[in-house]
Formats: sequence, C-alpha cells, structure tokens
Amino acid sequence: MGLIPVLIGVPAVIAVLLSLIRSEKVRGIVVYAGAGGVMVLTLGLLFSWIQNGCEVQSLYVNTELVDHLMMIGEAFLMCLIVFLSIKHRKILPAILSVAQTGLLFYVELTADLPEAEHMTVDRLALLMCVIIAFVGGFICIYAVGYMKGYHHHHKEFKDRQPFFFSMLFLFLAAMFGLVLSLNLIWMYFFWEITSVISFLLIGYTRTEEAVHNSFAALWMNLLGGLGFAVGIGLAAFQLHSVQLTAVVEWGAPLPLACLCLAGLTKSAQLPFSSWLLGAMVAPTPSSALLHSATMVKAGVYLLIRLAPAMNGTIVGLMVSLIGGFTFIAASMMAIAQNDGKKVLAFSTVSNLGLIVACAGIGVEETVWGAVLLMIFHSVSKSMLFQSVGATENCLGSRDIEDMHGMLLRLPKLTYIMGIGIAGMYLAPFGMLISKWVALRAFVDSENVLLVIFIAFGSATTMFYWTKWLSKLISQHHARENVTDVTRRDEYLSMFIHAGCMLLLCLLFPFLSTGVVDPIMLELFGFAHSVLSMDVLNTMVIMLVSVVIVPLSMFFVSKAAHKQLVPIYMSGVNEGDNRYFVNSFGEPEHLYLSNWYLRYQFGMRRLMRPSIYCSAGILIVIFCLILGGAV
Repeated sequence: MGLIPVLIGVPAVIAVLLSLIRSEKVRGIVVYAGAGGVMVLTLGLLFSWIQNGCEVQSLYVNTELVDHLMMIGEAFLMCLIVFLSIKHRKILPAILSVAQTGLLFYVELTADLPEAEHMTVDRLALLMCVIIAFVGGFICIYAVGYMKGYHHHHKEFKDRQPFFFSMLFLFLAAMFGLVLSLNLIWMYFFWEITSVISFLLIGYTRTEEAVHNSFAALWMNLLGGLGFAVGIGLAAFQLHSVQLTAVVEWGAPLPLACLCLAGLTKSAQLPFSSWLLGAMVAPTPSSALLHSATMVKAGVYLLIRLAPAMNGTIVGLMVSLIGGFTFIAASMMAIAQNDGKKVLAFSTVSNLGLIVACAGIGVEETVWGAVLLMIFHSVSKSMLFQSVGATENCLGSRDIEDMHGMLLRLPKLTYIMGIGIAGMYLAPFGMLISKWVALRAFVDSENVLLVIFIAFGSATTMFYWTKWLSKLISQHHARENVTDVTRRDEYLSMFIHAGCMLLLCLLFPFLSTGVVDPIMLELFGFAHSVLSMDVLNTMVIMLVSVVIVPLSMFFVSKAAHKQLVPIYMSGVNEGDNRYFVNSFGEPEHLYLSNWYLRYQFGMRRLMRPSIYCSAGILIVIFCLILGGAV
C-alpha cells in the first residue's frame, strides 16, 4: 500500500504548484491533470486492495519522523490561527487553538502509547476516498471555468485564483489523510487542516461579511477540535491507546461523547449549524466541495465509525436526538428561503442531521441507511451547487423566483438541476429508500421522537424541493433572451454528476449488496440483507420514473414552444400571458410566486429557539455523563 503516501502527497504538491502559477491557461491544465491524477491514484489504491484479497489492512507502525513533522505542522497551524485572530481582533479562536494544540503536545510527549498501526484501508475508507477523488476532482475541474465567470461578474473582488485552487487541492490531500487514518492523533491533524482551509476559503472575498463568517466557522470547528483533543487525551491516559478501533471497543462514555462533539460541529449540527449557513458567501466550488459534498462528510464519517459503540448508550441518545432535531428544524427553515444556495445549505444541514441520527442509533439497519444517504447526498448536492453557480453566472441571480420557467430559457442547466432535486427526495433515487429504511429502524427501536422527526421532516423536505422544481418547469414566455455562458468544463462536471446519479439509481441493488452490506460486516462483524424482495419489486416499478420524468420535461418544453394560447387576465392581455393593461390604462405584470411562510418558518423565528433547545440537550447529557464518570 505504498500508494497511500502518494495519494496524500500528490494533491499537496499540486497545491504548492498552483499557488505559484499566474497564467490562467497553465493553471487550468494543471488542475485538469491534477484532478485526473488523483482519480487514477484512487482507482490504483482500490485495485491494489482488491488484489490483496479485499481484507482490512492496517499500516505504518514505525512513524517517528512523520509524528515529529506533524507536531511541527500542528504548531504552524496554531501560530497561523493566533496571528490571524489577533490581526482581526478575534480572541476565542486563538484561545481554542492554543488549548487544544497544547493538550495534544502534552499527550504526545508524556503519554505511554505502544507502537501501533497509524492508517487503515477498508471498505468505508475506500468509499470515502472514491467520493473525495471523483466528486472533489470534478468540482475542481468545474471551478476552472466557473471562477473565470465569477470574477467577470464580481470585479469588486480581488482575483486570487492561485490561492483558491491551491486550497482546493490541499483540502483533497487532507481529506485523504483523514479518512485513511486509524490513529486518532493523525486523524486530528488532518481534521484541523480541513478546518483551517474552510476558514480561509470562506473569507476568500475579504469582505466584512466573509471575514465574520469565516471566523464563526473557525471557532465552532475549533470547539469541536478541542473536544477531539480531550477525547484523545482521555483515551491516551485511561486506555493507553489512541487507536480508533480501540476507543470503539472500549466504549467509555466521556471520550466517546467528546469525539462525537467533534463530529457534530464538523457536520454543522445544531447548535453549530450557523457556520455552514454563513459559509455560502464563498464562491460556489468551495461551497460544493468543502461545505456540502466532502468536508462536512468528515463529521458523519467519524460518527459512522463510532456508531457500533453508541448503540443503546446515553452518547447515542445525545447524537440521535441532536441529529433528528436538526433534520426537522433545518428542513422547516429551508421552506422560508428563496436564495438557491441558502436552500441548499439548509438542506445540507437537514440531511446531515438524518445521517447523524442514524449513526446515533448505532444498529446495522440505521448505519446502512446512513452510508447510502452519504453517497447519494454527496453526488446530488455537489451537482446542485454547481448548477446553481452556473445559473447565477447566466441569470445574474440565484434567487429561485428568477428561475421561473428556466426549462425554456436554460434547458441543459434545468435538466441537471432537476435530476439533482429529484435525487434528494423523489423515487426511485436512493435518498428516499434510505429514509424509508431509517424510518423503519426508528420504529423498530421504539424511538417515538425520532419517528416524529423523520416523518414531519420528510414532509417539509418535500415542500421546499417541490416549490423549486415547479418553478423550473413552469411555462414561462420571457421577453428577454438568456445567454448560456456556462463553459464546457463546467458542463463536463455537471453531466458526469448527473450520469452518476442515474447510474446509482439503476444500480441501487448492487450498491446495497456489493458495497454497503460488506461495510456493515466490517463495522459490526455481521451483516444482513436490509433490502427485502418487496422493496426491490417496488424499486423496479419506480425505475420507470427515471425515464418518465425527463420525457415529461422534454414534452412540456416542446409544447410550450408551440403557438401561445392567450389566457384571460384582469385587463388587456399583451399577447404573452405575462403582461396586461389594467382598467386605468397602466401596465401590469402577472407573476407567479411561491409562498415562503417566512413568518412561520423564518430564521428569525426558529433559529434561536432551535439553538437553545439543541444546546440544552448537549449540556444536560454532558452533565449526566460527567456525573456518572465522577
């Protein structure tokens, strides 16, 4: 498995190169080659693992030099955070960074830890590597064209593309290291790199809002990092091991709760969701890569790894309650949003909440659903962010109301966006099947509260996605022409994402039995077929909709281009069914608008109570755990 250092090192080296390249053309070539190289290396790692018998492999025991280099890296990250915090007069991030780095140094220098493997290659780690390489790689390719259009429309922002692309590739390197790490100290190192990169990219435009939001993201992720460090310290001095598998087998409540706190903050669960919502000020590729498709998956990845230890425990109760409550609260607040990226952000928080709730229950059936949700959400949400970014470059807006009748104006982008939306909540896509399995598992566990959360949360999810999808396909005869300025590399990424969504749907039974069931076997030591024949028969019927939905959109658009039939309006119809002259002789615009229920579900009404409620759950359960520990 000598490919692991190469897989981590190559994107890191490319990141350094990209920071030095000033030519757009040369930079684009390097990004294309780098993204392709990362994909090839990931496939090489996968094939190498298959040739070795598909067995779990734990590697790298003697790593003293690397350990020292990581300590230097941790010190550098701490100094960078402290410097930027002082520069912008933000004290909390500096305090949190110094505290956790000091604790980790103390553990590494004083704890009696035996030699053990530092990295592992198993099915779950390889699945994450494939998601990072292919979803992340195509987002990088998409970003080449997108960033040209972004700076064309936003001349008020300084063009810092070398820095931007450098951070994207450095992030890929850190994510590979994170998911392949078996040693918690190594995992923590890569974990903090992703937090710092997220902070730097959120503040890309350097506006006052961007700086404020970037520091909000930083201190919340550092709070989780402090929990991570405390968990490592407890494991080191009480268990005398910092191996992830050893902590899961040990199952002690306090270190487990501290590690789960890190997972909750990284996956933007309440009361820490605001950092992800604020991250939407960053350019769309960073929103797609860091804040929806892959980085936030680091949090749920850790929780899925810890899931077997949470079954029937107070820590599992904490995680499942926070996840379930986040799922319904975020989906309700999404109803009141008309900004496309904000809807995607709330949807991300909501769906991550469902994955977290599944991990917290900690039984095979719910974790099966969590893994599938993670796969479908990564592909679908990445595609949606990209399509919204491309639409913004074409329309000059990402407001859903401005997307009315986009099927006629920007048909290719509408098809892509429609597939992404359908993938989030319609049959036969795996998100719906996974939600059904999770609901059935919650019923079997007799957790009434979670059943309520997923039932009503799914209903509100359907509400806001249906509003958006209906806007896209509504017949709309615009007077102004819209030019599709989306570049080929952007379409390449989006078309491949759309194709993958359809393939994942068509190959769903294979995905379940060939990928997810073996992961359950490695996590729990046993695996059962979660999909029954009744479910599979139902899926065969639902697969027809893969053909019906695109064909319906096609015929709707064809019919709309035919001769217009004037409708009755409250005045003289001007011939396009959109404008009329009222009884006073004044021009009026007939406009179809969604209802956003802002008074009922707006952030101003729901966010603060949701934060207080979820924070109360965390505080109470941590107090109970500490009381039991004493």
